[in-house]
Amino acid sequence: MQWLALGTGLLVALGIIAIGIGYVASPRTMTRSFGLPLPESGNNIAWWLRLKGVRDIVAGLVVLAFLAFGTPRDVGLILLVEAIIPVGDMLLILAAKGSAKSAFGMHGLTAAVMILAAIPLIVGVA
Repeated sequence: MQWLALGTGLLVALGIIAIGIGYVASPRTMTRSFGLPLPESGNNIAWWLRLKGVRDIVAGLVVLAFLAFGTPRDVGLILLVEAIIPVGDMLLILAAKGSAKSAFGMHGLTAAVMILAAIPLIVGVA
């Protein structure tokens, strides 16, 4: 069970890094899947979206660092803490009356996967 949870953590980390790279490289394209419309069409919007990309890359790298140098319990704790990010994204999209499909289907599902991977690592299920 532990290898499955650690593998899930690895996939989550690589996925969020890929999303972050997408936001840095092509922010306007990536934002279409997030669940909220762009607030304006000015030149600075892309730079604001790139900030999200940098943060996503770092969030994924933190998980990778814990996978490489931490214990399985450490990985579980960081996955649990970082699950707050997609939960927050989901709640903000719903509050803004954005795409419920994106809110639940992408952000909610990501949070659920992270939490389900974290639990066995934290409690030490082998």
